[in-house]
Amino acid sequence: MKKIYFAFAAFLLTATAFSQTTITGTVVDGEMGGPLPGATVVVKGTSNGTSTDFDGNFTIEASASSGTLRISYIGFIAQEVSFNGGSVGTISLMPSAEELEGVVVTGVQDIAKDRKTPVAVSTIKAEEIQLKLGSQEFPEILNTTPSIYATKSGGGFGDARVNIRGFDTNNSAVMINGVPVNDMENGQVYWSNWAGLSDVTSAIQVQRGLGSSKLAVSSVGGTINVITKTSLNAEGGAIGATVGNDGYVKTLASYSSGLLDNGLSASLLLSRTGGSMYADGTKFEGYNFFLGLGYTSGDHSLEFMVTGAPQWHHQRSFAPSIADYITYGDGDGEPNRKYNSDWGYLNGEEYNFRRNFYHKPVISLNWNWEISSKTTLETSAYASFGRGGGTGEIGEINGTRQFALPKSADGLVRVDDIFAYNSGQLVPDFSATPREQINGLYLNNSDQNPNENNTNGITRRASVNSHNWYGLLANFNNRISDDLTIDFGIDLRRYTGYHYRRVNDLLGGDAYQETDNRNDPNQIFNETYKANQPWWVFGNIDDEEKIDYYNTGLVNWLGIFGQVEYNFTPDITAFVQGALSNQGFAREEFFNETPPEKTDYENILGGNVKGGLNWNLDARNNVFANAGYYSKQPLFDAVYINFGNNLNPNLTNEKIVGFELGYGYRSSKFRANVNLYTTSWKDRFANASATFNAGQPDEIRGTANLLGIKQVHTGIEMDGRFQASDKIALTGMISVGNWEYKDDVNATYFDNDQNPIVIGGVEQQETLELDGIKVGDAAQFTAALIADYNILDNLSVDFGYRYADNLYAQFDPTDVGPEGSLKLPSFGLADAGATFRVPFDDKMLSFRLNVNNVFDTTYIAESDTNIFAQPGDDTYDGISTSNRVFFGFGTTWNFSARFNF
Repeated sequence: MKKIYFAFAAFLLTATAFSQTTITGTVVDGEMGGPLPGATVVVKGTSNGTSTDFDGNFTIEASASSGTLRISYIGFIAQEVSFNGGSVGTISLMPSAEELEGVVVTGVQDIAKDRKTPVAVSTIKAEEIQLKLGSQEFPEILNTTPSIYATKSGGGFGDARVNIRGFDTNNSAVMINGVPVNDMENGQVYWSNWAGLSDVTSAIQVQRGLGSSKLAVSSVGGTINVITKTSLNAEGGAIGATVGNDGYVKTLASYSSGLLDNGLSASLLLSRTGGSMYADGTKFEGYNFFLGLGYTSGDHSLEFMVTGAPQWHHQRSFAPSIADYITYGDGDGEPNRKYNSDWGYLNGEEYNFRRNFYHKPVISLNWNWEISSKTTLETSAYASFGRGGGTGEIGEINGTRQFALPKSADGLVRVDDIFAYNSGQLVPDFSATPREQINGLYLNNSDQNPNENNTNGITRRASVNSHNWYGLLANFNNRISDDLTIDFGIDLRRYTGYHYRRVNDLLGGDAYQETDNRNDPNQIFNETYKANQPWWVFGNIDDEEKIDYYNTGLVNWLGIFGQVEYNFTPDITAFVQGALSNQGFAREEFFNETPPEKTDYENILGGNVKGGLNWNLDARNNVFANAGYYSKQPLFDAVYINFGNNLNPNLTNEKIVGFELGYGYRSSKFRANVNLYTTSWKDRFANASATFNAGQPDEIRGTANLLGIKQVHTGIEMDGRFQASDKIALTGMISVGNWEYKDDVNATYFDNDQNPIVIGGVEQQETLELDGIKVGDAAQFTAALIADYNILDNLSVDFGYRYADNLYAQFDPTDVGPEGSLKLPSFGLADAGATFRVPFDDKMLSFRLNVNNVFDTTYIAESDTNIFAQPGDDTYDGISTSNRVFFGFGTTWNFSARFNF
């Protein structure tokens, strides 16, 4: 590597030595007029190139007195200009479809504009994603923006999660090109379904708080809008490959035709990723495809897009205890951060009981009609077909579940022995006798009746969560005058979710006996279904053999929205938005109702109103304020509770109130933002499992229904960038939050038949003392500092450090004791990278090395339990070792090569 570096350095020095002409110029944003720092300037036909400084200025030496310069910048249309010595003056680049910060995008994408849209916003563009994401999880690129906490969770491919201002994605909106993708039932976003997004993303914009989205979406914490590549990209393509730790390999290829003379355009991308993640037992394989077809004619433009990411990956779903991490370590008292209790070996091959497999392609057709110079209609029709699920164990051996069976010496699941037992062999420490046959078959089932000798075996089942989702978004935009613009539109969605289990692997058994379907009990199934990438998503699921449960969730959504934007003066802009939505929920039960029963739709009205104002005090300073109110419908599981057709008798909308103040500063060398916010979220419903008289003959299992949960999140955010010179840039942020539960909460207990639990003639209720308890699962203090240094025109390095504190455990409200929520140890992580570029005329070959967690810091990223250490308890870093946690990854690395042409 050193030889390559010195060879290139010598080449550059030689080119400089023989230069004859000095050329200068300035590159600016053709629409906004501001400088474009970091634009690439290349002498066409040579490898001689440079970059603009923070003011957009450049100086380059050319070996000839005349020629052509090619100037390019991510998100802008490249331009070629002739030179004949001296200065080429000011060169204006016009934004392409990928540019975000300096362009107001009309329609449903709701992209915030700097110094105009009064919201707290961070934008990460394609170049940074391509360079710094590497083999990390897609949402982790947001970790250096204020009030964002993203972790890898268990560490499986695509299993990451992200919180915005302390709210998870169930209560924050994620959109792709303005189209919402949060699950219509539970609001979740499974990033493994979108693992390929990094390949096709032009930019990510995070709007913290209620944001500027006109839709009635669940943006309690904020909105993540992912803007993908379009068919209107400039002509060209790329090929690339990435390798990393633990056998990580990724390859990709893309090509865009550009806009042809006949108005047609096309873009295509294909990629494959495979290998293992940092944790043990986490092999995976994933693909990604993107196709965009466009047509432009006069006032009309059409774009058809389809993208998908079929994948399977092994997981670490169960958080081991700290004690287990240490037990299966090197014996030095330090945890084995790679330990995973969900896997083992079958016939010498990695076998994980937790295997996720899914494919969720999104198909959209976008039509933009420029009705007049002042009026636009933008429409997006889309469909999503999700197919797949996740595997796990079902059944017992001698009354013992898989996770409680004796493990191997290194803490792994003894899958070979489970197979042996299921097929009739004796495994002495599993059972004193071999299992018995029933009618000549080794029957696996999930029946836990002790009178049946517990001969039910262990099966790997798959919990299927498929869906069909159709939607239509339309926005009418009318610029009534130079100062007044109105928007109004519709948001229509129809969703059906299919939930059931099926047999994936009998593990030596002969068949599976289904005992849970009240309408057809004791069926014998022989068929098994693979858990690989489900490429084809249009198959009929009706004929699949289903076990354990089977139900569907149905959601209809009818929404209308509108916005008025007014410029009081050229420097003062205000907007007011409003939206109404009717969500209809229904549930159909096939197993637990005799005969199968479908509920009527429960229609719930919700909506929001919000507004804001931005005032540009002068060319450098601006202030803004916004406020909003949401009446948010509860999630599906709060409408029909306890896994049945049980309509919640205490249905009420959640109420969210948000306020925000912000300040911005812009100069040629320095830019900064400061935001103050408060968000109140009340009338939230939740439930948790509950057991009375545990282990006694009169044991009662049921559910605690929690009503009226309230949280208040307040904080301050600061971020900025300082261009110290044309070589060095510093970027940093600090966010300080205070996120707490407010008021105590009433808990009412019901048994599994939805009857109130009565003990001693008294209905079981209690008041949970949550007032003042800290909200868990995300760090309430985060800070980051990143330095970028251009050693040479084509060689740059970067080093970043981020710090997280005031991180509390995730907890069940029914288990919170007088100590409150458990505070986890703070931690700081360092990342480093280096980029080397070799320009070839208008092409570019680039190399990138990323090293994450450079100093191999051991830290707890999240905890699933809230156990405080008592006198005499074993502890690790001050935390009871009985807590079940996920440690963050140790040092990881990846190296990529990419050729853009």
